[in-house]
Amino acid sequence: MAQAVRRAIRAPRRADAHRSLPDLPGRPADRRHPLVALAMVLPCAAVLAVAFGGWDAVVTQASSVAGMLGR
Repeated sequence: MAQAVRRAIRAPRRADAHRSLPDLPGRPADRRHPLVALAMVLPCAAVLAVAFGGWDAVVTQASSVAGMLGR
């Protein structure tokens, strides 16, 4: 019985734990659309790929796959 009471007390705290930031005024509390998130991430990913040489690795892998498919 005591365990059930403890679980009932802890449950609301865990449910609210996913909200780490307060809701901003004038902004809905919903999650953002996946395409908006993608549009925000892609420019940053492209800059990091170019800055750290990741673009060359992607081109190398793509050319290897294309060579294997062309056999």
